[in-house]
Amino acid sequence: MRRSRGFTLIELLVAISVMALLAVLSWRSIDGMTRTQTLTQQRADQLLRLQAALGQWGADLDAVTDTQEVSPLDYDGRLLRLTRRDSGETGLDSAGVRVVAWTRVDRQWMRWQSGPLQHRDDLARAWQRAALWSQASAPDAAQRSDADSAVAVAAIDQWQLFYHRGETWGNPLSSVGNESAGTATTTSLPNGVRLVLTLSTGQAMQGTLTRDWVRPTLEAGQ
Repeated sequence: MRRSRGFTLIELLVAISVMALLAVLSWRSIDGMTRTQTLTQQRADQLLRLQAALGQWGADLDAVTDTQEVSPLDYDGRLLRLTRRDSGETGLDSAGVRVVAWTRVDRQWMRWQSGPLQHRDDLARAWQRAALWSQASAPDAAQRSDADSAVAVAAIDQWQLFYHRGETWGNPLSSVGNESAGTATTTSLPNGVRLVLTLSTGQAMQGTLTRDWVRPTLEAGQ
């Protein structure tokens, strides 16, 4: 009878080496796919976060209200403060107003808001807290009320604002381009606000982003 012949030691070693090589290649492929998926998800989250921030920016400006106590829209070259109707306001049941602030802190575009305000003194204190928050080296440690909140919304290198008054866009701090029309004053709401963000590198979107807002009550010819 013929003797059955098995694998030699060399053949086994070759087979094991091939399987080990295939395992390494498979692991590297899976690891690469996982890294790509993670990066894609991170960039998608960054994009959604930026879109949400721009949506909130527009909603804040749409809801600006003049309390006759402080400027409804105040920009000092670094910090934008505004007073807006509270989002919980429905019909005759008003939850009051909020003070909202936008600024850049440690290369982060940040938004701050107070709780609902119904009294003149509370409004004045919230207006001041917004300024103190923007000036603090650690914004989270700044003097604040339990109802105040702040969030970083996007990584930016710089941001700029332009107001549209009269017929041109101009620096809010300059009289050039801010010529008043009719009886309007420099403290009244501009016809439009142009936001220019220089996004930091390494994000889903990079470069310069421009967003224009037009006052909802703007009438033709203004």
